[in-house]
Amino acid sequence: MPQERSWFIAIGKLPDIRIARTPPAHLQWLPMSTTGERFERAVAIMERLRAPGGCPWDREQTFDSIKPYTLEETYEVLEAIDNRDWEELPGELGDLLLQVLFYSEMAKEQGSFSIDDVLDRLSRKLVDRHPHVFGDTKAETSADVKRNWEALKVEERKKRKKEVEAGAAEDSAAGKSAPSILAGISSAMPSLLEAHKLSSRAAQAGFDWPDMESLFEKLGEETKELREHLQEFPAPGPRPEGRGVAGSGRQIIPEELRARLEEEVGDLFFVLVNIARYLAVDPESALRKTNRKFRRRFQWMEQRLHERGSTRENASMEELESLWQEAKHQEKRL
Repeated sequence: MPQERSWFIAIGKLPDIRIARTPPAHLQWLPMSTTGERFERAVAIMERLRAPGGCPWDREQTFDSIKPYTLEETYEVLEAIDNRDWEELPGELGDLLLQVLFYSEMAKEQGSFSIDDVLDRLSRKLVDRHPHVFGDTKAETSADVKRNWEALKVEERKKRKKEVEAGAAEDSAAGKSAPSILAGISSAMPSLLEAHKLSSRAAQAGFDWPDMESLFEKLGEETKELREHLQEFPAPGPRPEGRGVAGSGRQIIPEELRARLEEEVGDLFFVLVNIARYLAVDPESALRKTNRKFRRRFQWMEQRLHERGSTRENASMEELESLWQEAKHQEKRL
């Protein structure tokens, strides 16, 4: 057995092992000869952290307590990709992989599944969804792959339909309703992503707008409905909340009207998500990039005001708008 392999196995057994960013010389990482050994080392470290005598914080965690970190790490991966920060991305991907190892270790402890089950399912899915690579199906271009994928989905739907019909017959006899086509789409995900998945799943069942023009018509319809509700808005009409203490200057809006306005704004978002879907644009990514663009430009404005000895509070709207336009021009020159 290679020396590094022996050391790697021992790491999970030493009661006083500590993994630090810069470990002592006698605990420096020894080179692993294969990807598999590297993966097994990470699994063993996770197991050691959760074991008796391991890390108190890691041992206290549950599926629910780890969920927020999973979302946070996912967004940090996306941010590194958006920034084209290839030096940072491996670390962020490692943090995301840690979430998978964490869930798998906790599941193994309670006897639900293990990391082996995760890897087996992944491998089966990759093989099943790529018959042009692992089977006899032919696909020379990405368009061929897409056509094959659509055919696979048709077959999967037929199989699922038979299973659903069989289950529905049993459920009907037991007084239960058939499962929804939207089942399995988590309501805990970001709302833009959830809207995208809901509309995509509905489109698979034939419930979709026929073309982009229909979507723009729907956008106009929803905008009109929102404007109609705004006619009931208390005088002097909608306006930004005042500066100063949070909540000061807030307009009093009847709760029933507020609920209708919220619904109409939500409808507008849903139509915009479907426009993005038609254009093959990820709405979450698109809005995130716009948020960063706004942050970048606004901070540039703040810096210019600081150089002038001024502040946001003292600047007029005309001065802020002029700086905003200048910030946009600055970016175009880069």
